[in-house]
Amino acid sequence: MYIELVYFEFKLKMKTTKRYGKKADAALTLWVKLARAFSVFSKATGDDIEGYGLTQAQFGVLECLGHLGPMTMGELCRKKLVSGGNMTVVVDNLEKLSLVERVHSTRDRRAITLQLTAKGKKLFKEIFPKHAKYVASLASALSAEEQVQLGTLLKKLGLSLREPK
Repeated sequence: MYIELVYFEFKLKMKTTKRYGKKADAALTLWVKLARAFSVFSKATGDDIEGYGLTQAQFGVLECLGHLGPMTMGELCRKKLVSGGNMTVVVDNLEKLSLVERVHSTRDRRAITLQLTAKGKKLFKEIFPKHAKYVASLASALSAEEQVQLGTLLKKLGLSLREPK
């Protein structure tokens, strides 16, 4: 994929006439830069997370439960934008590590809430501040104002793509 992106960006920079029109060429260039930045940022943060002995998915669950508190599997899936089947495996593995527990509702047998165990809370409090500092160091290529601007623009783009056309 990386080679394809480099080749695609090279083609767009060629001094020949634009191939798809000004708007399309600008959008395609944006897509390449966005994909490349995401890939590099994701790889760096993933490597940091693996240093804690967790997968990115496991870390995401700990982060979500650590910041938002107990929630159902459905709520967790919506927050993390993943399917229930995949999340079940991730939660099963976190449960085996005694980091997350399933709590059955006394009012509704079907309702199960996920929450961090004492061990999970301790790990979250220990590693998340370190990870946050690492992410801040990665983002430091941009000023604080630029980070806010980029965040606003990416949110706008993401929300516009969710809406039905």
